[in-house]
Amino acid sequence: MAIRDILVHLDSSAAASARLELAILYARKHGAKLRGLYPIPNPYYEPRDLEEESNAERFEQLFGEKTAAAGIASEWVGLDLSAVGASATDIVLLRAYYTDLVIVGQTNYRSPSRNVPTDLPERLVMACGRPVLVVPYAGSFATAADRIMIAWKAGRESVRSINDALPHLEKARFVSVIRAEDATAAGTSGHTMEILGFLAEHKVAARVDQVCTGNNSIADMLLNLTCENAVDLLVMGVYAPTLRGNTALSPVARHVLKHLAVPVLMSH
Repeated sequence: MAIRDILVHLDSSAAASARLELAILYARKHGAKLRGLYPIPNPYYEPRDLEEESNAERFEQLFGEKTAAAGIASEWVGLDLSAVGASATDIVLLRAYYTDLVIVGQTNYRSPSRNVPTDLPERLVMACGRPVLVVPYAGSFATAADRIMIAWKAGRESVRSINDALPHLEKARFVSVIRAEDATAAGTSGHTMEILGFLAEHKVAARVDQVCTGNNSIADMLLNLTCENAVDLLVMGVYAPTLRGNTALSPVARHVLKHLAVPVLMSH
């Protein structure tokens, strides 16, 4: 399935401009329409946030200028939700249902953005039903999925992530598959070759670079390998177990979200 529509979430953080630049790169690469969203929530018992409205107007102008200069189709959908009590997450989710790819920023816990829940990326991954591209809050990015690393473990989540990532994989110059499981586990020996065969059917030439084994943290190993292989996109499926009646991302996914240095495409 081709990517025809991309939604980028913008906010008042210092990282929002770099996120917009990367979203434009993805839109140009896929010939997609880019929609910009700057949500302004309506909390209970609080007056209108005039500063956020001013920031939204500033980003609307910046969005229009940059997308026009890039020559891509675009639409500004920065809006506030009429329902009192609606959060930024509610607004982004409402739009995310009707797009092919959602781009959001990594949470900077040392300097969280105003009116943006710190768990926004996590909640979008679990609830929107779309692939979510989480962009680090530090750094700038000159390429869009030219070098991709896939975190692979035979199971529903990994299968879903590869399916969602196919439009990116088909355009990538380099693709590596990292076995995120114990290589000695019974019944897993053939899975890597099978996923390579599946990718080959889609004209994606991939290779297996390393197997995640032993007592090392899988999350840390994935993060280290993104740097060692100079990749610009990590693809991973996200497991969300139910703990005491609440659904939350797995420890591996939470660790990656907190410490990522390159964009990560997550699917649940």
